[in-house]
Amino acid sequence: MSRTVISSASKTVIMGFDQPFCIIGERINPTGRKKLAEEMAAGDFSTVERDALAQVEAGAHMLDVNAGIPLADEPKILAETVKLVQSLTDVPLSIDSSVVAALESGLSVYQGKALVNSVTGEEERLEAVLPLVAKYGAAVVAISNDETGISEDPDVRYAVAKKIVERAQDHGIPKEDVVVDPLVMPIGAMGTAGRQVFALLRRLREELGVNTTCGASNISFGLPNRHGLNATFLAMAAGAGMTSAIMNPLRPEEMAGIMAANVLNGVDVGCGQWIRKFREPSSPEAANGGRERGERRRRRVAV
Repeated sequence: MSRTVISSASKTVIMGFDQPFCIIGERINPTGRKKLAEEMAAGDFSTVERDALAQVEAGAHMLDVNAGIPLADEPKILAETVKLVQSLTDVPLSIDSSVVAALESGLSVYQGKALVNSVTGEEERLEAVLPLVAKYGAAVVAISNDETGISEDPDVRYAVAKKIVERAQDHGIPKEDVVVDPLVMPIGAMGTAGRQVFALLRRLREELGVNTTCGASNISFGLPNRHGLNATFLAMAAGAGMTSAIMNPLRPEEMAGIMAANVLNGVDVGCGQWIRKFREPSSPEAANGGRERGERRRRRVAV
């Protein structure tokens, strides 16, 4: 059974079909967040600090760290962000960039075994990223597109994923260290996007035997009640075999969807996490009534 091990200097996270769903916090990312981008470019990491701590407090097992800011020194900023986040929390990190120099800069300062986000099936990208992953002993997210773009055919996306896994093995990267992103399309634009990704997840689990991840919010893009839709998608994706997602752990609906999936997939032992989270607290009246019944029982025993 495939297990992907990611670690910080002091904490290990395992992705696997027999493991609870791995939540990768998405918020340390300036894409679409103008204020955060301006702060990071200016060397102000106060929002990064708040977002890192809040996501871990909310239940994130890992954090994705991105510093993709136009016209900024991305390698420098990414390395600074990685060091800062590792000084604040012990959860492992996903180092996220489309710039190879930035990936290497982040990996060079990272303590532990990182997840590199990401590599695609394009030849140039494979030959640039996979040697870097091997050099630093990291794991890598494999995105199922190549020079031909993103196919609407899940069989084509499966073939791209298989190619990346095989090429990774050529570089000494075991299959367990490749986490496939099957590419989640917006359901509002493509009505079959849900069925496609669920079918692909089952194949990736049963035939290729790899762990999987995605950008969960893509599914609901452009639709109302996005978080309700995301929550249901996450639970269904976990049922189809997905083992992690890059998502916002500050959204209680989505966290509840994942917790429910853990229960229904049998990886929340004894439903313990679910019970601890959702058990209704005893009212003072009920607690007092329990004490009174206990006193009556003790009196009867004493007599």
